[in-house]
Amino acid sequence: MIAPIRVGVIGVGYWGPNLVRNFYSLPGTECRWAVDLDEKRLTHVQSMYPSLQVSTNLHDVIDDAEVDAVVLATPVDKHAEIAIAAMNAGKHVFVEKPMASTVEECKQMLEVAERTGRTLMVGHTFLYNSVVRRIKQLIDEGELGEIFYVNMTRVNLGLFREDVNVVWDLAPHDVAILEYLLGEHPIRVHATGNDFVQPGIEDVAFIDLEYSGGRRAHLHVSWLDPNKIRKVTVVGSKKMLVYDDTSNVEKLRVYDKGVTKMPHYDSFGEFQLSYRYGDIVLPRIEEAEPLKTEAQHFLDCIREGKRPLSDGVNGLEVVEVLEASCRSIEQGGVAIELNGVGSHR
Repeated sequence: MIAPIRVGVIGVGYWGPNLVRNFYSLPGTECRWAVDLDEKRLTHVQSMYPSLQVSTNLHDVIDDAEVDAVVLATPVDKHAEIAIAAMNAGKHVFVEKPMASTVEECKQMLEVAERTGRTLMVGHTFLYNSVVRRIKQLIDEGELGEIFYVNMTRVNLGLFREDVNVVWDLAPHDVAILEYLLGEHPIRVHATGNDFVQPGIEDVAFIDLEYSGGRRAHLHVSWLDPNKIRKVTVVGSKKMLVYDDTSNVEKLRVYDKGVTKMPHYDSFGEFQLSYRYGDIVLPRIEEAEPLKTEAQHFLDCIREGKRPLSDGVNGLEVVEVLEASCRSIEQGGVAIELNGVGSHR
């Protein structure tokens, strides 16, 4: 019989209880601890999972020799400090997005993971989403042709945060999706944003990413929109698709639409474009809870010594884009050069 992986969850505020639920229910794991500074949150979680030990002191988990892995859902400015302490104590670490508050902190976490031989995984949940994985399959199989650009919208009214701006709150999802779908790191970013409600904390931002070969991506993130929109549009030379995460049905539509420039013409009057209007396909996709898939992947990586899909390098690349986007906003939208494709791999 395989020994269970024993887990402690640090941070059970907004998102932490979902992590407790999944690690508590997965076979081959034992969720032992829940830690939070708010005793009311601990009482609530323990009422749902009576076998949990609870504490307001994170060292109760880090110093517990029987705990194999630590799951972090704390404020981002605490991620690096706690993750490094946990890995130095021999624990594997799953840290919620974003991985850390700076690129330098991410590099420190990666160095400790390598030195200690511990698994370090980042909670980029959409990489474990069935629809996103189908989009990745369509792109890799050439179904869409050459990818021209990607447009992403992630907006809603609230929740306004005081610890980070909207870029750090919402954009990690879309940046991680882009890294996964396109398989490369952007070479340049420029962004603009505004702090309409809370001075000094941007509540709306527009981020433009440039890739090698001329591909582009545009991200719109906002806490200040009347509608909740979670939409991704991918435009290729053969086909296009739209992923609407807020739709209860038909989340993914693939459009056999496009335009072709005729290869040869002698004059402007002979210039012609050929438009194609084909079928709209709604791929059948088996639904599964992404967080459960993600949690299981973390356990599998620990047992088998595999590299996580959303590993520390992936987390670093996402944070580099976030950091550069905020720097561009601060400088009025100037282009910020990134380290380039695969620079961290």
